[in-house]
Amino acid sequence: MKKLIAAATIILAPAAPALAAPEFQTAAPVAYMEDLSSNAILYAKDADRRMPPASMAKMMTVYVVFSMIKKGELKASQTYVVQPATWRTWHSQGSTMFLAANESVSVDNLLKGIVTLSGNDACVVLAEGISGTEQAFAERMNAEARRLGLSNSHFGNSNGWPDQGVTYVTARDLATLAKATIRDFPDLYKRYYALPSFTWGKQLGSGAAIDQANRDPLLGNVAGADGLKTGHTDEAGYSFTGSAIQNGRRLVIVLAGLDSFNGRKEESIKFMNWGFRAWALKPIVGKGRLVATADVQLGSAGSVGLVAPEPLTVTVPAGSNPELRATIIYDGPLKAPIKAGQHLADLVVTAPGMAPQRMALVADKDVGEAGFFGRVWTGFLQLFGG
Repeated sequence: MKKLIAAATIILAPAAPALAAPEFQTAAPVAYMEDLSSNAILYAKDADRRMPPASMAKMMTVYVVFSMIKKGELKASQTYVVQPATWRTWHSQGSTMFLAANESVSVDNLLKGIVTLSGNDACVVLAEGISGTEQAFAERMNAEARRLGLSNSHFGNSNGWPDQGVTYVTARDLATLAKATIRDFPDLYKRYYALPSFTWGKQLGSGAAIDQANRDPLLGNVAGADGLKTGHTDEAGYSFTGSAIQNGRRLVIVLAGLDSFNGRKEESIKFMNWGFRAWALKPIVGKGRLVATADVQLGSAGSVGLVAPEPLTVTVPAGSNPELRATIIYDGPLKAPIKAGQHLADLVVTAPGMAPQRMALVADKDVGEAGFFGRVWTGFLQLFGG
């Protein structure tokens, strides 16, 4: 049963009228922006359209590998050999790391080749090394996608190469994947996603080292930019999933279907700058503050406090002071046992003309199960309507 605590005004009507939500125009057929600091969706244009991801699919390959490293199932120092058949297929097929046949390459370098150089060859070598075949690795990608709730995405290969529509994503799902990467693997994200360039392979004839720049259009152009992944095929157009952090505030953007390399760069920079300049964070609840209490069924205590696990903020138009209304929603009645810090409810904040913003509330204490006599007394009260 879904239980709802009545909406309560957090901030009274402001002295000055609230500003309208900022407008943004983009040439991208698909565009999406989310503020991770408040979980606010700031912009959505055809965000649930299924589309080919091109090389943005490599974000899922990297997520799978990051997860294995974090769990201790894989070491960055592990090496895999480039199979001759893999080299023949991928040494000149789209973006390449310029791997050589029979070359032994570490997971660490393959990850750099994927993230920084968008190497199709690096993806397949890593997928085959981990799972035996690329198809088996794609099954791992889809398992992770389901776990993360990417309900409109499917992966048929490790690098996003066109496959007659087997591989598809949405902008909303790509943003969810970006958020999960940043949230679940902060150290690995920082280590791999913001490298300005990477050197691997030798030029034919001269033998000179091949240095390639990161294709991320925000790096060096927007303060705090630190990831994630571009994509381009004739079918998908020029696309990008990116993130930047400024003054502790992190945004994730997705743009897809643009018609040129320069257009992708210009739109990405313009979009991210708009997100930081046209919107601002407004604190609403301090960390640890009690927001409400909720009844507990068959517990050692009859109720539990719902508190903010971190400072809670909402995103509002810059310079505005809109009326904010908050509603607390949880599945009730809550049942013991409950652990302190357990996610029990959501604080949903609304403002005129803006999408709802949802934030987690957690238990302020442990609540154990009631003893025998406590359960008997509760049953007695329920039987007689007490």
